[in-house]
Amino acid sequence: MFTSRLRGSASGPLALVLAATLGLSACATTDEGSSSGNGEATPAREARALPTGMDAAANPDPYPSTYRGLPRENLAIVGATVLTGDGRKIENGVVILTDGKVSAVGDASTAVPGGHRVIDARGRYVTPGIIDVHSHLGVYPSPGVQGMSDGNEATNPNTAEVWAEHSVWPQDPGFNTARAGGVTTLHILPGSANLFGGRGVTLRNVPSVTMQGMKFPDAPYTVKMACGENPSRVYGGRGRSPATGMGNMAGYRAAFIAARDYKQKWDKWRETGEGSPPTRNLQHETLVGVLDGSILIQNHCYRGDEMALMIDMSKEFGYRITTFHHATEAYKVAPLLAREGICAAMWTGWWGFKMESLDAIEENVALVDAPEGSCAVVHSDDAELIQRLNQEAAAALAAGRRAGMDISEEHAISWITLNAARAIGIDDQTGSLTPGKRADVVIWSADPFSIYARADQVFVDGGLAFDRFDPAYQPVSDFELGQPGYGLSAAGTRQGAR
Repeated sequence: MFTSRLRGSASGPLALVLAATLGLSACATTDEGSSSGNGEATPAREARALPTGMDAAANPDPYPSTYRGLPRENLAIVGATVLTGDGRKIENGVVILTDGKVSAVGDASTAVPGGHRVIDARGRYVTPGIIDVHSHLGVYPSPGVQGMSDGNEATNPNTAEVWAEHSVWPQDPGFNTARAGGVTTLHILPGSANLFGGRGVTLRNVPSVTMQGMKFPDAPYTVKMACGENPSRVYGGRGRSPATGMGNMAGYRAAFIAARDYKQKWDKWRETGEGSPPTRNLQHETLVGVLDGSILIQNHCYRGDEMALMIDMSKEFGYRITTFHHATEAYKVAPLLAREGICAAMWTGWWGFKMESLDAIEENVALVDAPEGSCAVVHSDDAELIQRLNQEAAAALAAGRRAGMDISEEHAISWITLNAARAIGIDDQTGSLTPGKRADVVIWSADPFSIYARADQVFVDGGLAFDRFDPAYQPVSDFELGQPGYGLSAAGTRQGAR
């Protein structure tokens, strides 16, 4: 329960593409057109159903989204400077939200349909909702205690079988503070102790008592991989493999070989129906999804030379990498990333906390953004930075301009909106103020690239998720109720306004 009016209804099955992971049917195929030796048609082989839970294709969506969105009304936001997320800047703009979707965006001549409430946003800015592609909210929630430290299954170099969503604690106060910073969508990842850390999940940033009530409908699953120091340090410190960079690479390759073999066995059984079906293996199942393209790789990787190795390995096994995360040396391989169509999610000012992050530069985002076809993204990986992703993007923009690059604000906003949506496979649904997309919108008090800007109102699917001026739209989770300081004002601000 949450002490606000923001009680979202939630339910709507998540139509994932995972069904393709192990085939299109729970039963084996048949040779319906074959004939016997005497010329008569052979009856089709009877389909064989497996016991419940033993065939992934029989239930491709076992933890479906129950998200329905917040109560909403039709709106017309008028008079603001609009940064659309796809490269346009509209002064004195109009943004029309109808039935939870963006229905029109234009200049002051854009007609306001009847029945739409008008919000006067003169002197303010409007952008798409911010998307954080690398968050651990819910799996490393506040308070940061051992009992809630659920983000790293650091028990084996390959834990592709675990799903971050099974660790998400929806009462994490960080969801509320992120929403107050304009964040409407979050991609929650497991940690980076392992070569394969497990599946990530994309969430809508709305109050909910369950993970399923936040789960982004139709968002593809992802898998977290990690190269570099983390896995070799964790397992080398235990006297086992991987203990080196070459051990890391051997571990990835062995896992994809096993996944290919697993897929072939299931494919053969489905085709022939002969013998016993393979025993379901959750670890292999996730990597088969990578091989068939239904599960997107999100690859923690700092060094440029290691990114090149990972790209070569993807070609060895016939899959593609969607996004490199942290990527402090992405500027060294920016043309390669652009050619391969791989996004890079980066910080602006984090560096030097370990050897693989030593060669970071503030111009990284801008340099990665420069080649044609690039996909530069600013991410947080932090419960505090997620509240100020607009400022992190502003710092990256300033660094690029100091280096002589001509980058506009209407372009740079894509680093935390449209490019971020592309990096996790949801750019067809959100990330820009494009008619037909979800009405994920932030009204800012000032230019979002200003350190003084704050999110005044935040809309998720057209529903008011946060209002800085109305405590009724400043949700508080059950966990926060009754905590020290609850109900007290701070710096003249009422409880709930952050």
